[in-house]
Amino acid sequence: MVEGEQLMTKRTTETLYLSYDGLTDPLGQSQILPYLCGLSARGFSITIISFEKPERFAAGKQEIETLCKDNGLRWVPLLYHRRPPVFSTLYDLFVLRRVVKKLHRQYAFSIVHCRSYITALTGLWLKQRHGVKFIFDMRGFWADERVEGGLWNLNNPLFRRIYNFFKGRERAFISAADAVVVLTEAARAEVAGWNLNDRITVIPCCVDLDLFRKDKFTQADRQEVRTDLGIGQDDFVFLYLGSLGTWYLYDEMVTFFRQFKAKYPQSKFIFLTPDVDRVATDPDFIVRSVKRGEVPQYIYASDVSLCFIKPSFSKKGSSATKMAEVMAMGIPVVTNPGWGDVAFLAERTGSLYITDNRGNERLLERLAERSETGINPFFTDFFSLQGGIERYSRLYEIIGATHG
Repeated sequence: MVEGEQLMTKRTTETLYLSYDGLTDPLGQSQILPYLCGLSARGFSITIISFEKPERFAAGKQEIETLCKDNGLRWVPLLYHRRPPVFSTLYDLFVLRRVVKKLHRQYAFSIVHCRSYITALTGLWLKQRHGVKFIFDMRGFWADERVEGGLWNLNNPLFRRIYNFFKGRERAFISAADAVVVLTEAARAEVAGWNLNDRITVIPCCVDLDLFRKDKFTQADRQEVRTDLGIGQDDFVFLYLGSLGTWYLYDEMVTFFRQFKAKYPQSKFIFLTPDVDRVATDPDFIVRSVKRGEVPQYIYASDVSLCFIKPSFSKKGSSATKMAEVMAMGIPVVTNPGWGDVAFLAERTGSLYITDNRGNERLLERLAERSETGINPFFTDFFSLQGGIERYSRLYEIIGATHG
């Protein structure tokens, strides 16, 4: 088959992508749209339904509409309802199914690709009712995350019932899926052990290596950022990147920084986070909230990044984009054990260090050497955005070819 014929085949395979996260959310712009734009460029016809927060939708609607139009994506934004809890989600699901019914009559979808558990309820319905091929992109163990993160107290009968419902649906999603996507090798091993489905693909949170490229910056650029932040040329700079939500171990990261500073006094700690009010006021701390396009230059101005995450069962399925973005810039990352693929990645990347915050003397000395890390072939293949797009493309092609 010639290339043009392949493209025509892809275009006639209509795909519906469902996300309870908004495209106007930062996550939507970093972890949803880049993949879908890449898939559209490969010839796949994609309709996106997402749930948008009113304030972000008002601010970003025009930009996302233009981006989708320029990349051949159909976007159907729906309003996300926050209150009252539980009932607002039920209402959103009611609206979603109604809209999906209408769109399916119009486009006759061959594939429904569901990001996480909420939208998978509708994806499973499409699979069972209309025979649409179903991709369960589970991301992580969502129901367990809600419990372990303190959002669902199982002593509350309502939350216990909701948890049990989604754990039951989790097994149904996995069993019925034509493909299951997880973020980590640890999650794949866990799910494979349930003997529900052997069609499991690992696609981590990938990095746009065209944006996060250290060769775009010079030492002069690095010094310019440091000067702007009031950081001396010889200061050793720690970095924390991203939100400071439920799972991130702020106190433990500060403790590690203090251990280092006790030995190397000329040290500073930059927090690039939207949660500026959650960082303590301290002369050694520099707090900024910056646009995504500015992040690489701040990463390159640092010497090491910290990414400590609460270890738990659900965190087996977590892939931290921030960690990969930093490593892509040649800056080493220090993390804690017990979550995601950190042990697997530490063995293969050469730029990830694991600590339990005890007996850090050798690690502190190693970090003080300020050695930039190279980007090895494993990292480029495993974490690159193009690699992620290629993996999704193969799934779409295989599943689309078996439709009907």
